Amino acid sequence: MSTAGQSGAATRPDVSKPAGSPNRPAERSADRPTEGMSTSALPGGSRPAGATATGSEAARPAAARRVKLTVSRVDPWSVMKMSFLLSVAVGIAGVVLMATLWLILSGMGVFSDVNRTVESVLGTSGGTKFDLMDYIGFGRVVSLSIVIGVIDVVLMTAIATLGAFLYNVCSALVGGLQLTLTDD
Repeated sequence: MSTAGQSGAATRPDVSKPAGSPNRPAERSADRPTEGMSTSALPGGSRPAGATATGSEAARPAAARRVKLTVSRVDPWSVMKMSFLLSVAVGIAGVVLMATLWLILSGMGVFSDVNRTVESVLGTSGGTKFDLMDYIGFGRVVSLSIVIGVIDVVLMTAIATLGAFLYNVCSALVGGLQLTLTDD
């Protein structure tokens, strides 16, 4: 692995400094496998120097790594696609919810009770009969929930995409969100 100040040639370890020196760059030796690599992955299947046959490397618990990452940019196109799919799912769930709620209330007799109450308050003057189902019939409720679902899809998709553009602008100014991830 070469660093920015060196040429493309492979680096050689500095033999003048001791192995535990803090100024020495961390390098992987060719005769030692990295963590998690089996000894059979070495050329010829040989074990590295200092390895035991009992497998002490596997018994050693691995320390959890902590990685600090920054979300510097969000792709608006992917946000638009995801928000569209999620808002379609929310719209379908809303239509199913309204239809189920209407059927439950109708089955419990709520609409007929409300209809009787309104008729008793208004009276039957002039021969006109009030019917609540003219206003909140099943077809009207489902149609209205579909229209609201379509408007919801358009608005949620547009707002999420606009949010992605605004996040990118703010991220360019302040550096974005910083996340610390651990691997347990």
